[in-house]
Amino acid sequence: MRQVIAITQVSVDGVMQAPGGPEEDPRFNFSHGGWAMPFFDESATRVVDDIMAGEFDMLLGRRTYDIFAGYWPHQTGTIAEAFDKATKYVVTHRPDGLGWDRSVPIGGDIVAEIRRLKDSDGPELHVWGSCEVLQTLMGADLVDEHRLWIIPVVLGEGRRLFGDGIPTRALTLTETARTPSGIVFNTYRPAGPVPTA
Repeated sequence: MRQVIAITQVSVDGVMQAPGGPEEDPRFNFSHGGWAMPFFDESATRVVDDIMAGEFDMLLGRRTYDIFAGYWPHQTGTIAEAFDKATKYVVTHRPDGLGWDRSVPIGGDIVAEIRRLKDSDGPELHVWGSCEVLQTLMGADLVDEHRLWIIPVVLGEGRRLFGDGIPTRALTLTETARTPSGIVFNTYRPAGPVPTA
């Protein structure tokens, strides 16, 4: 069985929208795009390089896929090479325009299709960004691990990782690290219902 691993850059107040650049996702008049990048120092780059050195496929929503496909195939280096060799499973209702090598559309009953994909042979499935897809996966208990890269900013607005309607869940912290710039890398795994006093 394949593991679904969500790798998400979030602000301290849980916003995940447009960490990479101003034009990445300006929906809903979001004007803080690029908030994560100033904090990526040498230590953070090593964390990214370690992930890129492993075997993984990608599970992306269409918006994130289009952003990545417009950028990464035109780059060189560790991330570009790892993303290029990964199979990109794209949740989309319009399978046209998936021109990036190794791109496979997923449509129809998304939860059933991703359950089938999890049951197949292959490497880990990494979810980058893809807020709506990720929330659907969390709602169906299909995320095996959250790698939260917590950036030391408070944004006050924007799409949040754990938005309204996400089921309550306890999480177990399995790993943590921090960088000199203040990024905290926390890895969590689902741990069942939320305990109450």
